[in-house]
Amino acid sequence: QVQLDESGGGLVQAGGSLRLSCAASGRTFSMYRVAWFRQAPGKEREFVVAISRRGDSTIYADSVKGRFTSSRDNAKNTVYLQMNSLKPEDTAVYYCAAALGDVGGVYALKSSYDYWGRGTQVTVSS
Repeated sequence: QVQLDESGGGLVQAGGSLRLSCAASGRTFSMYRVAWFRQAPGKEREFVVAISRRGDSTIYADSVKGRFTSSRDNAKNTVYLQMNSLKPEDTAVYYCAAALGDVGGVYALKSSYDYWGRGTQVTVSS
């Protein structure tokens, strides 16, 4: 089992940056692929980025490509999401999710992840 805890959210002006962290419990975190999703008010939870178990492969949603970067430090059981050039439309609750195994064809599917954090709010003002 894995427990996930997101942090780093907050209020930032458009064009600014934030770095989110997803801290995981458990000794076998390196066996899990991790993804970030986000959910804006009144909208479906949407995929942002998936990162492989070793952190050597990432897949981004088109809406964040070139602005967001995900990385992980398995020694610290932590995954990061560096968000630059933030836009008001990035405002959402951001969740990290984990599943055993590596990134495959289902990386963007919410149902393919077994463990979820509680989320952290990101608000971008215009």
